[in-house]
Amino acid sequence: MPGPEALPDAPPGPANTPPGPPPAPPVVCPNCRTENAPERTLCVRCALLLNPGPPPEVRPVWWRRIFRRRPRQAPTAGTRPKRRLWRRPGLALPIVLIVLACGVWFALPHVPGWFGFAKDETGTPEAVPPTRFRASSRAPGHPAGAAFDGFNNRYWAPSAAGPDTGVGQYLECDFEQPVRVLKLVVFSGTSAKMDEFLTQARPAKITVLLTSADGTSVSKKLRVKDQPGQQTFDLRGSEIVRARLTTDTTYGAGPDRRLAVAEIEFFGRRS
Repeated sequence: MPGPEALPDAPPGPANTPPGPPPAPPVVCPNCRTENAPERTLCVRCALLLNPGPPPEVRPVWWRRIFRRRPRQAPTAGTRPKRRLWRRPGLALPIVLIVLACGVWFALPHVPGWFGFAKDETGTPEAVPPTRFRASSRAPGHPAGAAFDGFNNRYWAPSAAGPDTGVGQYLECDFEQPVRVLKLVVFSGTSAKMDEFLTQARPAKITVLLTSADGTSVSKKLRVKDQPGQQTFDLRGSEIVRARLTTDTTYGAGPDRRLAVAEIEFFGRRS
């Protein structure tokens, strides 16, 4: 008995291929709005670039350029970033410049005074003699002008003698025009010679009062050594028009002895 017949093999069907990518949309020209194939670079109608790229960056205003922080550039792959010895300033530089400008603005009124101070420290002061003089009292033959006449063998003496002679007594002088006082020179006693120096009382402490042209005053207490000759003191005053020297204590006071001041000299600069 014959067996069943073998059926022939069915022919292989077509392979299932995946669908391709969808077609790219057309590129619209930004100028004439014409649709172009996606692979085109220039418009088929107006021949302009289909993709001109991003618009140029608008430069920010100056104050934004000062305060903006620039992006840090990344180092190239495989290299080590360089170490900067000088760090670029950010906000510190504008702030420092503003502070310096304010300092210069507020310092301008004081600049003439600073130049005057430098001149006082480096230059040699000149004599600035007063033109008018007076005293709280005077002994016969010893007027106030004797202490400002340029000679140290004539002296001023108050009228009262005794243990308290000269205490509270003063010499006062005026300058013809305002002066800048830097130094005061005192010759105490009756003379620069020792044998004559000790014949009368001498000032031990003096209070000097300097009055400016605007009415303000400055005072300084001086201790005078009990020795003949010149004694120089630092004494500062600007725009001075008047000076008063008041005796606070004395050396060598006694019966029939009067305070004696041989010479007073001022040194400085004329305003």
